[in-house]
Amino acid sequence: MRHLGIDYGSKRVGIAISDEDGIMAFPYKIIPNNMEFLDAIHNICGIEEIGAIVLGESNDLSGKPNKIMGSIEEFKRNIEAELDIPVYFQKEFMTTIEARGRGGKEINNAKKVGKENKAAADASAAALILQRFLDKKNLNN
Repeated sequence: MRHLGIDYGSKRVGIAISDEDGIMAFPYKIIPNNMEFLDAIHNICGIEEIGAIVLGESNDLSGKPNKIMGSIEEFKRNIEAELDIPVYFQKEFMTTIEARGRGGKEINNAKKVGKENKAAADASAAALILQRFLDKKNLNN
């Protein structure tokens, strides 16, 4: 079964997809977070025969939901109402920074990263979120 991973952002959303066996996650694409976003997810799920969706659960450094988490929860409710596919949360912690490949240095240099690198990191961050979910799921099977 294929899984779809989502790194939800206020401007753009990173998308990842797993292989058919649900073992490996791969960056897929970046979608603008606009009025067509929900339709785009619906179309991807149909075309790629997605069996489950994994959403990044966004918390701050103290483990409390950060300000975007309300929008993520609303998106989860909307996608569950639209599609008959289970939707899971996977804690995301520093996945975008990790996806940019510079570790902790990125925190201090965030303004120096170009828009293209930020956008490319969104799909990679989605793949990291999805891979963590798949690893946990496959370890328990």
